[in-house]
Amino acid sequence: MIKKWLFCFILFFPGFAAGVIEDNAALPDGVERQYFIYYFDNPRYINEADKILERVRAQLVSFLNDSLAYKPAVYLVAEQGLFEELISGRFPDWGAAAALPARQMIVIKSPDQFNLGRPLEELLTHEYAHLALHNRTGVNIPPRWFDEGLAMVVSREWSWSDNLALSRAAVFGRLLTLEEIELLNRFNSSKAHLAYAQSYLAVKYFFEAYDRTAVNIFLDNIARGFSVDSALLASTGSNYKGFQDEFNIYLTRRFNVASLFMDTIYLWIFLALVVIVGAILKFRKRKEYYKKWEREEKYQSTDFDYGDPAHPEHDNDDEPWRN
Repeated sequence: MIKKWLFCFILFFPGFAAGVIEDNAALPDGVERQYFIYYFDNPRYINEADKILERVRAQLVSFLNDSLAYKPAVYLVAEQGLFEELISGRFPDWGAAAALPARQMIVIKSPDQFNLGRPLEELLTHEYAHLALHNRTGVNIPPRWFDEGLAMVVSREWSWSDNLALSRAAVFGRLLTLEEIELLNRFNSSKAHLAYAQSYLAVKYFFEAYDRTAVNIFLDNIARGFSVDSALLASTGSNYKGFQDEFNIYLTRRFNVASLFMDTIYLWIFLALVVIVGAILKFRKRKEYYKKWEREEKYQSTDFDYGDPAHPEHDNDDEPWRN
């Protein structure tokens, strides 16, 4: 789980957007579909990717009240060098995907050659959400918590470990403010995990406590260049501090000592189940060995009849044990 959050930590680099992709013989041919252009080393993934992205696109058109009337380029590449060339910079070996809004492109490593750590569907969805949001706000960048939170909501990234991380942070007073999440690039993996989990819930809370219209008023104001404080005031009636206070109440009601206790109980139950399942599998494996031995013994007699030693079967039998 640590690698997952460290991996998400570096998925999106706006700074790479200034680069220019040069013609390269290693680049796969483009396959144009209705809403996307695919450059995949392995074309067998194209139909799957197109179905995923079409579904996500329809969801984001509704969420963001935007036509998304452009065709992003989606790359799936099998070589680390080509991946780095496309994103115009070095990337950790375990990093799997990047969104480059200014170039309207997504770059993902091929699951044929790399251990991505996450399903291709999740990667495509997450990265396209970044592209769509930045297309919505233009040159004005939305707050980091909204950017990452929306990508996680759309790709449905939530797990039991997120519950546990939030419960621990709430009980021990380690919850982050939304403004602190802007410094996410400086966080260690555990703190980054918490930041992503809070971002997810902040966007979820925004949609649930207000509505889609309020969210889009917020984005309209961000697109016009207003501050986050002013955008929140226009959309929710609360400034940044007020919205943060509301969100904190939401978090502390949902995550507390009781939730930590339950999450911990679930952990022990899970570990107990792992032990039980392991014991059952070991027993079944041992039982299979016993059955195998029994089958083999049927064909190997252990009741030896040496006949009459005074009358050997062969005249030239010189085996001493017959005498």
